[in-house]
Amino acid sequence: MQNSQAKISPDLQQFIDKFEPSKFKLMSGGIEIRGINDMQRNIAQAKAIIERLKLRLIVSHNAEMLSYRGFEVNNL
Repeated sequence: MQNSQAKISPDLQQFIDKFEPSKFKLMSGGIEIRGINDMQRNIAQAKAIIERLKLRLIVSHNAEMLSYRGFEVNNL
């Protein structure tokens, strides 16, 4: 039987450790963070962590994600 669990890149693991999201879903190219109350502040904080630590990650957000108060952090 094969192990189908997705691997977390070192950059993504470092981001998770610093950002400490309460709810996130692991995806093939990154994570989806859900249940955020202050979207603008949290997206800005995520971008600042990525920039400060020079991680190879990108923040993605669209109108559909707004309906469940979420955004994605994906590997480059």
